[in-house]
Amino acid sequence: MNMTTLNTPLPEDLMKLKWNGQFKLMQEMIDLRLQKDIPTKLKERLELEKELISRLPENFTYSKEDAIELLKSKISDFKDEEFDELFKDNAFEWIFIEGKMYLKDNFFENLIKVRKAYKDRLIEKDGAASTLLDDVMHKMKEEKDVYCKIHVKTSLKVDPAFEKPGKTIRVWLPIPKEYAQVEDFKLLNTSHEGQVNDNSIDQRCVYIEKPYEKGEEFSVEYEFINHMHYEELDPSIVTEEHPDTCLEEYAPHVVFTDYLKDLVKEIIGEETNPLLKAKLIYNYITTHVTYSYVRAYATLPCIPEYITTGLKGDCGLQALTFITLCRIAGIPATWQAGLYTTPETIGNHDWARFYVAPYGWLYADCSFGGGSYRAKNFERQDFYFGHLDPFRTPCSSKFQGAFVPAKNFLPNDPFDNQNGEIEYVDEAIPGKYIIKETEKIEITLLEDQNA
Repeated sequence: MNMTTLNTPLPEDLMKLKWNGQFKLMQEMIDLRLQKDIPTKLKERLELEKELISRLPENFTYSKEDAIELLKSKISDFKDEEFDELFKDNAFEWIFIEGKMYLKDNFFENLIKVRKAYKDRLIEKDGAASTLLDDVMHKMKEEKDVYCKIHVKTSLKVDPAFEKPGKTIRVWLPIPKEYAQVEDFKLLNTSHEGQVNDNSIDQRCVYIEKPYEKGEEFSVEYEFINHMHYEELDPSIVTEEHPDTCLEEYAPHVVFTDYLKDLVKEIIGEETNPLLKAKLIYNYITTHVTYSYVRAYATLPCIPEYITTGLKGDCGLQALTFITLCRIAGIPATWQAGLYTTPETIGNHDWARFYVAPYGWLYADCSFGGGSYRAKNFERQDFYFGHLDPFRTPCSSKFQGAFVPAKNFLPNDPFDNQNGEIEYVDEAIPGKYIIKETEKIEITLLEDQNA
């Protein structure tokens, strides 16, 4: 399926059904529409939409009543009226299902993550806040070069409800690309013999194909050194030289719409220095966009417009918006994504890279910068423009990168590859039947490169 057809508009009657959550009726009407003589692009869009609306209701599990009950059980003296005020302030991710509102399953965690006033009212308090990021930021500023050994295991399993022993199964397990900050990569173990992608592949994986056996787990284990360098950035030495790559549109999301072009003009004004233009874009996103968990990326419209109109979004949405706005401003920018891997936690994460001479490729993490801004940690907000902490495992170097070999069915995540993909050779495996696990085995800051 061609994700670029997301830019083809849906017929109005189908759009009305979609946003009222009439998914079964919508599927039936799409089937009827596909029998007619319609434009090829519209046909492709409708075929894609059938798949996307089957995914859209996933993870929207809380009715309004259930959500309020949960909030009252977790937050001291929570009132019904507070829910209404939060709803009006766009604090929740929600959709209609058969005309009834449902909130995303992690709405509560999202609220506590981004709204300190509610976190302070938790009936059960969290532990003390970690100082890890501030500590490593200061270490980088002092030592300039910091090295972190990262040892990780990633695994995929099929839920017993969707097991089909004997069928050929195809598995893509992500591994780091050996570029940028990745040094001394070692593939330590794979559960099965597989094909290791060449380092040039944007979404690098170990690929496994075999007859499926009941209860089988597919895994890959690796280690590498993440080497991060810190350098104070000086706009006065910046030049306008840059590579002729990472400047183009890339549908359906990296697109230069009139709205986005006007927004870039509003943000950068008369500024011409590439570093300062990128900083203005970064500052705009980190001060205007609130972090928020979102539904599956595949079900979202044009992401940079989605985030700059709704003013909320997660790490990947913020990174892609930064990339798109930079490209509109004539600054090469691209994607980097994979895992955030610290001694304390491990999880999926996305961020951006951008090019400014004479420094070359720099980093920008808008979601970490925005979180620092809301915490009034302006030093850390500034740090995440141009630099990163060393706790990253980059497996993807391009948004919407291709899998090698190609998948037969639409990926569960068509745009990113943090946990891997799995399918039967003749049948897709829905995301709810895929059990994913990423384990941090060792995350250690080293005293020097050879430690």
